Amino acid sequence: MSHHKIVILCYFIFSGFAIRAQNKFTSKEGEMSFTSNAKLEVIKASSNKIQGIIDPSNKHFAFLVKILSFEGFNSNLQREHFNEKYMESEKYYDATFTGTIIEQLDFTKNGTYDVHADGTLIIHGKKQPRNIPGKIKIENGTLRIDCTFAVLLSDHNIKIPQIVTEKIATEIFVKLNVLMIQK
Repeated sequence: MSHHKIVILCYFIFSGFAIRAQNKFTSKEGEMSFTSNAKLEVIKASSNKIQGIIDPSNKHFAFLVKILSFEGFNSNLQREHFNEKYMESEKYYDATFTGTIIEQLDFTKNGTYDVHADGTLIIHGKKQPRNIPGKIKIENGTLRIDCTFAVLLSDHNIKIPQIVTEKIATEIFVKLNVLMIQK
């Protein structure tokens, strides 16, 4: 499936699909951040433009973040290089993760649960099957999702020039924290 078709699919998931079904959870607020901890430099950036939906009836989910929405970095030039040279944000403008929560959950019962999300992570136009562990805290009709996972740049065809290999890690650590409300 082309990147363009995936974006259209996510659009339908995030818009019309959520309107028809009143019991789905959608993102209200959240943050996705990443850290590159290389030998000579630590790079951190985050975005609060995360969109997500979870359908409790089948435990399917979809999350999307615009690459251009990441802020932070150590300089404006570093952010520019991130978008233009490495992530090619004009061509690959979204990162998505879609799939299913593996564990059985009662979304009406308050508590904190260890879960695994099994799905497809698409970064830089490259699909990778992933099983990502996390925590879901259910409290009075809201969900708080927290997870941390690693992304290998080579898994997503993100190339780092030899000249900056000591300043950009080959493995990036990603954190997601999102509050979801039932619609």
